[in-house]
Amino acid sequence: MKKLSSVSLLAVCIVILLGADEPKFPPMPAAVSSNAVASLKGGFELFSLMGVGPKKTWDDVTNQVYVMTFTHAGKWSHGRAVPGPVGRLNAAAGGAKGLVVLMGGYVVDNQGLELTVPDVNVYEPGARRWSRGKDIPVPVDSAVTGVIHDRFVYLIGGRSLSGPVNNVQVYDVEKDTWTQATPFPGTPAFGMAGGMADEAIVVVDGAKPGASGGPRYVASDECWLGKIDHKDPNKIEWSKLPSHPGTARFGISAGGADRDHRIYFSGGTATPHDYKGASYDGNPTDVSTVTFDYELHGHRWETLDENTSDPRADGRGLVDTPLGPVVLGGMVKNLAVTARVTLFAKK
Repeated sequence: MKKLSSVSLLAVCIVILLGADEPKFPPMPAAVSSNAVASLKGGFELFSLMGVGPKKTWDDVTNQVYVMTFTHAGKWSHGRAVPGPVGRLNAAAGGAKGLVVLMGGYVVDNQGLELTVPDVNVYEPGARRWSRGKDIPVPVDSAVTGVIHDRFVYLIGGRSLSGPVNNVQVYDVEKDTWTQATPFPGTPAFGMAGGMADEAIVVVDGAKPGASGGPRYVASDECWLGKIDHKDPNKIEWSKLPSHPGTARFGISAGGADRDHRIYFSGGTATPHDYKGASYDGNPTDVSTVTFDYELHGHRWETLDENTSDPRADGRGLVDTPLGPVVLGGMVKNLAVTARVTLFAKK
């Protein structure tokens, strides 16, 4: 009997378990936005960590962890909650060495004060156990993240206590140490979108400080490609990319896929906004319907769908699975927080 590939097996499992004609992912146990996301086991195990619920208020920020494992009937379960008295927003996460590394983010109080934290929490799913990692040297929230060699987790850009930064900080999961890699040469920004594949980084857009007398933050339209040295994970050769399809945006869901040699991007809003979806310039905003990618072998942008159904903002990342990139939660077109898990089109 011919063996099924992992992709075919996963597709069969999803169709059988969910009773769908096409692969479809079940919603998470609760609606959440500005949540950190990660995957393990080649995309067969998905994680959503913390974020804010449908009320979008300070007391609706959660420390809950939701886990979906396809080998367990394709259902969501609750992981052990992130340690600490409160949840965080716009943290970053990456999966390496069978662990989920949760980094940074910010807490918010009942007066609306936002405080970026240096915390690194490491989750061991099998044991449902959290441990503390070494603090981030430059604490950030709203950073781009990615993993190479199943060991090095990158934090790219983000917002520090003093404003947006262009740092590239690298966490070594084996040694529990941080190093500083070559910073990207563009305008410091947070809420950028991007990911890593084939030892390359692509980051785009985000928010930069506005001019005096104007909005606090405005959209950045810069796009950068970073090539990581094969021998030194801290050495990155950066080059500027042409503009991507569609307009510059904030809070795009994005992530890399080694198997496709692509970085995927979808959604986001035209103007930077806070965790409630309120734009910094005071103008109404909506979620973009454009989904695109950067193809690393061909060195080109590709438009995948100009009218994406169920587009998102603030999903914090596209998680790669054998069926393609998925977004976990986030805000939908009317800026309502959702629990839906959506598979996006790919080449």
